[in-house]
Amino acid sequence: MDETERIYLDHNATTPLRPEALEEMCPYLRERHGNPSSPGFSGRLAKEAVVRGRREVAALLGAEPAEIVFTSGCTESIHHAILGALELAPDRARIVSTGVEHPATALLLDRLEGRAVEVVRLPVDRQGMLDPGQIEQALSPPPALLSLVWVNNETGVIAPVEEAIALAKERGLLCHLDAAQAVGKLPVDARALPFDLLSFSAHKIGGPKGIGALFVRKGVALPPLFCGHQERGRRGGTENVAAIVGFGVAARFASCDPVDRSRRVGLLRDRLEGEIVRLLPFATIHGGSAPRVANTSSIGFRGIDGEELLAGLERRGIEASLGSACSSGKGEPSRILAAMGISAEDARSTLRFSLGEETSPEQIDRAVRAIVEEARGIDGRQRGGGRNDEDHDSASRCG
Repeated sequence: MDETERIYLDHNATTPLRPEALEEMCPYLRERHGNPSSPGFSGRLAKEAVVRGRREVAALLGAEPAEIVFTSGCTESIHHAILGALELAPDRARIVSTGVEHPATALLLDRLEGRAVEVVRLPVDRQGMLDPGQIEQALSPPPALLSLVWVNNETGVIAPVEEAIALAKERGLLCHLDAAQAVGKLPVDARALPFDLLSFSAHKIGGPKGIGALFVRKGVALPPLFCGHQERGRRGGTENVAAIVGFGVAARFASCDPVDRSRRVGLLRDRLEGEIVRLLPFATIHGGSAPRVANTSSIGFRGIDGEELLAGLERRGIEASLGSACSSGKGEPSRILAAMGISAEDARSTLRFSLGEETSPEQIDRAVRAIVEEARGIDGRQRGGGRNDEDHDSASRCG
C-alpha cells in the first residue's frame, strides 16, 4: 500500500512533525551549528534561537519564559518534578498519585516505593474518574508532591485537576501535572490554574522527538536533575537547539484555534465510535461517559484478540495501538484499564484510536469499515470454534 493511503490513528503515541517546524529546524542542523553557551557569532545565533523557542513554548502555557526548563522529553520532566520534590521535602517521603498514570510516572513510583518512599495511588471508577474527596483524604499526612496525569494517554479521560490543585494549595503543597496529552488539546493557562510543575513533550503537538519541557513556577526552587550551568542551572547539558526551534514552532501552531480544532476532531471521534458501537454489539467505549479530550477513543471488542485485530488493521494500512499496552514487554494487560475495573481479558481486547488534525471524514469511514470487517471476521472464526453466544449478546456497549 502506498504510504499516502495509510490512515494514522495513533497520534497519542506521536504526532507527525509539522513541515513548518522541520523547515525552521534545518538551518540549525546544517550551517547554524553554534553552541548557545559560546560567545562568538555562531553561539549568539544559537542562543537567540533558544530564547525565541523558549518564549513560544512559554506563550502556549501563558507562562513566563524563565519558568520553562527544556528537557529531553516528558519522561525526564516527570522524573525531575517527582525526584526534585522529594529532595525539597526530605522529611516527607510521600507521593500522592493515581493508579492510572503513564508508565513514565508509574514505573518511577514503583521504584521509589522500593526505596522507602510511601506512594499513595488514588483509585478511579469504571469510567476512569478520580473522586476529589479521596484526593482530600490522601493529602493527610502531607506528601512531598501531588502528581496527577491531566489527560489519560489510553482513554483520554480528563482528571479533575482544578479541584485537586485547589486542595493542594489550601495545604501549601506542591502539585505536578503530567500534561503530555493535555497541551494542545485543552486550554492550559499557568496564570489561571496554579499548578507548580507541569511536564509535556514537543512530539505530542507536531514538534520533534527528544525535546520536552518542565514548567517550574517562579518561586519553586526545584533542585536540578542534571547539574550544569545551562537552563539557569536547572538542567545541565548543551541545549538541543534545532529541537528547541521545532518545539517553538509546534507550540505556536498548537495555540492557534484549539477550540475549533478540538470540535472538528471530536466530531470525527464520535463518528468513529458511534458507527463501531452500532455495527458491533460486542464493542464498548472505555471512559465513554467521562469528560474526555476530543481525539482519543479506547474501544473494547469483547472476546476479540486485540493483537489479532491490530495486525489485521495494519495489513489494511490503518495504524492504531493496543489498549492493553504492555509496558513490561511480558504481555501484561494495561494497568490503566485494570485500575478502572476492566478485566484482563477485556483489556486484551481493547484498541486505542487517537486522531489528529489532519484526520479526514473519509479516513474515518474507511477505518470503520476495516475495523468492523476485521472484528466480524475474528468473531466469526471464534464462534466457529465454540464462542459462547450469551457472552456475545450480553456485552455492554458503554463501560
